[in-house]
Amino acid sequence: MEKPLHNNPLLNNTIMLKRILVLDDNPFILEAVEEALTYEKFQVLITSDSSNLIEIAKIFQPDLFILDDRLAGRKSSDDICHQLKWHPRFGKTPVMLCSYFYNHGADFSSLPCDDIIAKPFGLDELVSKVNNLILD
Repeated sequence: MEKPLHNNPLLNNTIMLKRILVLDDNPFILEAVEEALTYEKFQVLITSDSSNLIEIAKIFQPDLFILDDRLAGRKSSDDICHQLKWHPRFGKTPVMLCSYFYNHGADFSSLPCDDIIAKPFGLDELVSKVNNLILD
């Protein structure tokens, strides 16, 4: 059986895929998001470690950040979102926030995120929002 072209490492080196950095503390969400976005021909890097997100981003150079709004026992997504938007390299890079609380009256108006998706979300909805944020 042939492998899909987007999984071919030689092809990935010649085509500039849009890069997405995903931060979440739920391994099931990370896996599902990575699989869905990779299938859609995005280059995806997943992490559950918020402590060195900026360092990871400097190396990976994402075109989009997807952040969980509640990271268990770690740096808050509010802090991370502000840190990214004030960073000289990433200030214009879109940030999408994923939240269980978005449909339950939580106020996200003070966050400089570019979009919010309510958990649980469908992968089709996620892909649509990603496309709206980073594709020309």
